[in-house]
Amino acid sequence: MPTNFTVVPVDDGRKSSQEDSDDNNVLKEEDEETIGDGNPRESSPFINNADDDKGTLYDGKNMALFEEEMDSNPMVSSLLNKLANYTNLTQGVREHEEADEDEGAKKQTVKSPQMGTFIGVYLPCLQNILGVILFLRMTWIVGTAGILESFIIVSMCCSCTMLTAISMSAIATNGVVPAGGSYYMISRSLGPEFGGAVGLCFYLGTTFAGAMYILGTIEILLTYIVPSAAIFKAEEKAQEADALLNNMRVYGTCCLTLMALVVFVGVKYVNKLALVFLACVVLSILAIYAGVIKTIFEPPIFPVCLLGNRTLQNHGFDKCMKTEIIDNVTVTTKLWSLFCKGPELNASCNEYFTLNNVTEIQGIPGLTSGVISENMWGSYGPAGMLVEKAMPSVPASDASQDKHMPYVVNDITAFFTLLVGIYFPSVTGIMAGSNRSGDLRDAQRSIPIGTILAIATTTIIYLSCVVMFGACIEGVLLRDKFGDSVKGNLVIGTLSWPSPWVIVIGSFFSCCGAGLQSLTGAPRLLQAIARDGIVPFLEVFGHGKANGEPTWALLLTAVICESGILIASLDAVAPILSMFFLMCYLFVNLACALQTLLRTPNWRPRFKYYHWTLSFLGMSLCLALMFISSWYYALVAMLIAGCIYKYIEYRGAEKEWGDGIRGLSLNAARYALIRLEEAPPHTKNWRPQLLVLLNLDSELSVKHPRLLSFTTQLKAGKGLTIVGSVLEGTFLSRESDAKRAEQSIKSAMASEKTKGFCHVVVSSNLRDGFSHLIQSAGLGGMKHNSVLMAWPTNWKQSSDPQSWKNFIETIRETTAAHQALLVAKNVDSFPHQERLAEGTIDVWWIVHDGGLLMLLPFLLQQHKVWRKCKMRIFTVAQLDDNSIQMKKDLQMFLYHLRLNAEVEVVEMHDSDISAFTYEKTLVMEQRSQMLKQMQLSRTEREREAQLIHDRNTASHAALNDKADVSPERVHMTWTKDKFCTERNRNRDHSANMAVRDLFSMKP
Repeated sequence: MPTNFTVVPVDDGRKSSQEDSDDNNVLKEEDEETIGDGNPRESSPFINNADDDKGTLYDGKNMALFEEEMDSNPMVSSLLNKLANYTNLTQGVREHEEADEDEGAKKQTVKSPQMGTFIGVYLPCLQNILGVILFLRMTWIVGTAGILESFIIVSMCCSCTMLTAISMSAIATNGVVPAGGSYYMISRSLGPEFGGAVGLCFYLGTTFAGAMYILGTIEILLTYIVPSAAIFKAEEKAQEADALLNNMRVYGTCCLTLMALVVFVGVKYVNKLALVFLACVVLSILAIYAGVIKTIFEPPIFPVCLLGNRTLQNHGFDKCMKTEIIDNVTVTTKLWSLFCKGPELNASCNEYFTLNNVTEIQGIPGLTSGVISENMWGSYGPAGMLVEKAMPSVPASDASQDKHMPYVVNDITAFFTLLVGIYFPSVTGIMAGSNRSGDLRDAQRSIPIGTILAIATTTIIYLSCVVMFGACIEGVLLRDKFGDSVKGNLVIGTLSWPSPWVIVIGSFFSCCGAGLQSLTGAPRLLQAIARDGIVPFLEVFGHGKANGEPTWALLLTAVICESGILIASLDAVAPILSMFFLMCYLFVNLACALQTLLRTPNWRPRFKYYHWTLSFLGMSLCLALMFISSWYYALVAMLIAGCIYKYIEYRGAEKEWGDGIRGLSLNAARYALIRLEEAPPHTKNWRPQLLVLLNLDSELSVKHPRLLSFTTQLKAGKGLTIVGSVLEGTFLSRESDAKRAEQSIKSAMASEKTKGFCHVVVSSNLRDGFSHLIQSAGLGGMKHNSVLMAWPTNWKQSSDPQSWKNFIETIRETTAAHQALLVAKNVDSFPHQERLAEGTIDVWWIVHDGGLLMLLPFLLQQHKVWRKCKMRIFTVAQLDDNSIQMKKDLQMFLYHLRLNAEVEVVEMHDSDISAFTYEKTLVMEQRSQMLKQMQLSRTEREREAQLIHDRNTASHAALNDKADVSPERVHMTWTKDKFCTERNRNRDHSANMAVRDLFSMKP
């Protein structure tokens, strides 16, 4: 019966040399591919690792067979020890800290990862998910949207992160999880393009999250802790919003500077406060639940003053009444002076104040009060709308002065989609556990379990908060964003026990800690991307201090964070970072779904709860939330992510990480090739798919590189281009030459910006090699249909006839393969990269070729070199053709082809026809003689050439004599009889002579 056991390292001072040898053998293969931080050597983001660290991972340890054999601390003390050493920083950050403490000295030991699921994943995710939105905006969202719609908002956002966490768990269980955080895990699994796009979106989201946390910190400070510290003060109520924004900008910039300095000096200070920040979050949540339970028995006293049905700001008065009786004398209160022009009873007062009574209600009626039914539905409205309770009141005839009265109003226009964008940042932070992958004892197990449990826990907390807030707090107080109706108290703090200050102080330190962690993590994420080299212009941000601290990345992060702080509104910054996080989650779900659907070879996740439908649903939900939150932010985020993806694909350094997207590309290519085989291409889809035949010199360099330049101008990187060449010999003897020739051709293609494939064939002779290329180049439906080659140079003067023989045989092979042939004569004179300022591309369309001659100049005009050239079409009208009608028909033909070209019709005399016939005859004769020369000796070839020369001279003389008696140009006004007579007469004398000469030729 098999027994499950675990091999774990335990400390042991007794270690023999034999154990040393065994341990080193065990770690040898791993150490050859990794460095001290556990990252692959070519992608490690840390520079303070050395090869001397090899073999030290298990120094001083034995390999215990069973966990029971280990000497361990009791459970309680072990847990307390781990909590005391808790840190929310990644492994790389702590290594930088240790290097800084050791003043750059090389480390002698490397601690093995010891963190489990609870400490390593669950608590960091919990701390990052629960944050500023819960403390500052959750009550306002519930009051504005109502319980039902708030429930929908929370459910959608939490479902999105849960589905993304499931996809991320599939990535984490698809092979070994590398150290270095979520970026390394995703990029090594999904490839540099997806990894870079996800990484940069995650970086921007984390940076703007830092701005949001800093704004939350300043809002808590200036609104609830020290309101008197405000630098800008409003003299009128209408100026309060502007004054608050200016204060947020000034204090936010100062806070950002201070936090950046702390991170720059050393992250060890952030590390030491990690447990404090975690305790603040946990204690604040517990205080809320304790306060809700206490409302059942003894609701807290937080009265809200109403004038009619309008909520009043409770800052300038103590008693919610217009008048009071003191010593049997009726006197006015401070509230009276806020609405009247004087404290006298007969003073002129605001009309609405005069018509309505003042009432006082409890802001926290309690869990059993039944207020939940009033808060079930939403109450949206524009900016400046009064916060009113559903009760009768007497309206005033003039409402123009209401904006100057101390009413609680909406500071922004509220609607459902805006609330989604503001709330979504409260469910981010799900990658905090995967960021610590190098610190985890079993990352493949801890990341899925810890992340999903953290999301489930926070989902329960958020949904229960929606119900608790709606059931315990009065609706007008819920919609009071800044607690003006309860003397400036934090609304969620009024519900807490034992004091509102528990939530105020806890949320303040929680926001401070989250801001510091964002400024700590974002620069290192950027540094990791820069050191991977996939985005060339970011390489400067891979450098830093001697201990690896990312100085330049921290500077860029602070600049981007400052741009968010200058916005100065938490409600405006939250949708921005929502877009970047949603785009990040969208890429993760999309890549996982595609790899599963197309059965990528190296995509084998072991997470048993994963299915591609979950990734597809998560992707759809991410996309929906993006456009629900803000359609214009969504478009901007998609544009940024798309540009990053295409830039990495086009300019980024080539990386081979064994990622799934490479396998995805292979499957997609196979699928497309099979589809192409199902039916022949339609005429509308026909384009020249080129096989470019190159000749190489003795140094294996390309003889005519302008042929590749012309190919680039003709294809513009679209369609199929195969560049082929032939080496004479056998493959066994010239294998290295073939590789060098292939590299030479690829270099020439890169310099000429020719996109395509390279194929070098080794054959016994050039003729057979080119024949093999014409027959076998390409794969399936992706085969060439056109052959491009250069005209042989100096073939007349060459003593070796093999050059023009190979040329002729290549023509024959191409014709036999039913492929188009393009021969570029004087190709070295073709334009290179310089743009032609003007010119024409002339096409002599004499024989109908299916439209290829029309298509070639059109394709050339699409390139920047030929874009300013005009296209001219020349066609020939014979004696019995109507040239005017031909021109009209050709123009209509070009119009249907959507080609812009000038049309010229050249009319021929009978003498022109005869000349054309004679020229054609001479060409055919020369071609036949050229073929015949293959069997003639050198002397015979010279004698035959002389005979051809004499015959050509006689033919031209006869043609010139005949041209003197040729008729004048045919005019369209001739009669039919005259036209037929002239045609028959000329046909008898000239055409018949040409026909006789044609039949008298030798084959």
